[in-house]
Amino acid sequence: MEALPVNNAGTINKNNKIWDVPAEEFDTVIDTNVKGIANVLRHFIPLMLPNKRGIIVNMSSGWGRSGAALVAPYCASKWAIEGLSRSVAKELPDGMAVIALSPGVINTEMLESCFGASASLYQTPEAWALKAATMILNLTAADNGASLTV
Repeated sequence: MEALPVNNAGTINKNNKIWDVPAEEFDTVIDTNVKGIANVLRHFIPLMLPNKRGIIVNMSSGWGRSGAALVAPYCASKWAIEGLSRSVAKELPDGMAVIALSPGVINTEMLESCFGASASLYQTPEAWALKAATMILNLTAADNGASLTV
């Protein structure tokens, strides 16, 4: 079986306009969401290169493909994951792939921090996981560089 790491690093800022987001909070979002993903890539890819096989799934967000008020640091970090994934995809040999995957809207603590009680209107992580697992396990090297959504 080939390597199939799911690379997920995610935190979000408290709802705030960018000029009201404390620098430390902004740094935490960028350090976790961008540097966390990049560090896993930097360490896993060299282990996968000898076999020229494997697919890395970088968790992105719908907000990494559009913007949203009050969560600019989070959006910026997930836009970075989209660009990072597409760029790294161009560096990989045939047989390997990196994909940016947006999970869609899931009822998590992060969503509750943005949406409040209305977060409960969205799918549970358990329901999402069943769909996501099927999708992820069917990815191939031909999907290299794709931005997909569960």
